[in-house]
Amino acid sequence: RSVEDVFLPDPLDQANFDSERNFQLRIRDRESILINKIRKSLYDIENGTYGICEMCEEEISIKRLEARPVARHCIKCKTALENREKLTGT
Repeated sequence: RSVEDVFLPDPLDQANFDSERNFQLRIRDRESILINKIRKSLYDIENGTYGICEMCEEEISIKRLEARPVARHCIKCKTALENREKLTGT
């Protein structure tokens, strides 16, 4: 019997179980995304491109990399991307 097939007779127990399962799935998804970002950063280190912004190709500041070691964009380009996302909703 798989986790998806679990049925609990008490609606509150079922809701709690479903909520916990969804929470665990979100954590796994976030961990998977972070692992992929770490792999990309390790690849960049091997190829000598770590710390170079993907958009403007300028160096990403050390402070930014210390705060976010998997950063792919300098703060200027990341801010521009976030502002664009706010405007377009994507």
